[in-house]
Amino acid sequence: MADNEISTLDAILSAAKKEFSEKGFQSASLRKIVKDAGVTTGAFYGYYKSKEELFDALVGEYYDTILAMFKKVQGDFQKLSPKEQREKMENEAGSGMCEMLDYCYAGKEKFKLILCSSEGTKYENLIHEMVEIEVDATHKFAYTMQKLGYPEYEIDPTLEHMLVSGLFSAFFEVIIHDIPYEDAVKYTEELRAFYSAGWKKNYGVLTPDFLGYRLASSNYNTDIGKVKQLFFII
Repeated sequence: MADNEISTLDAILSAAKKEFSEKGFQSASLRKIVKDAGVTTGAFYGYYKSKEELFDALVGEYYDTILAMFKKVQGDFQKLSPKEQREKMENEAGSGMCEMLDYCYAGKEKFKLILCSSEGTKYENLIHEMVEIEVDATHKFAYTMQKLGYPEYEIDPTLEHMLVSGLFSAFFEVIIHDIPYEDAVKYTEELRAFYSAGWKKNYGVLTPDFLGYRLASSNYNTDIGKVKQLFFII
């Protein structure tokens, strides 16, 4: 690609990033992007066919990579023996979150577009996608633990979705609010410890003595105190 083509492309992407950041995908104006980039409409369409394709050029690689990283962490863990999974659960989870955090900060501006400006695109579902992967992995882990003699894991599906959604929403808050990297590392570790303690205390997913209780849909509204304990770890 010639230098002038690179310059034109960079100008378009820079103008697009600014417009999407300020107005979001749905309200962003292609006309304004073209004007701010200092190119003709014809020149723009020589690179991208639509606003969707332009947004994809900015964030698509980052979206695909973070999901691939998360799936790999889960897949590698599931390849371990049941005993190894039991022994390495917390360390593997912590390592995976740190790797994803590092990647998010390496592409912080792109992830902020995904998290704050992607409504109306497939990228707005990032957190939902990660929640679904995590829920599925949790069920597989619980089933594996049953093979080691642990009691059956039960939780109301709606509550489970809420809890896992809360985890990933909180994880990405450091990007949304421009938290300095050093603080983000500390917050992520504390977040992981907080949720691990909650799962241990209430559901025994990670503990040999199964300290948890079963929250099935039939008695979902009968023990709000237990739900509060999950969040305040008392």
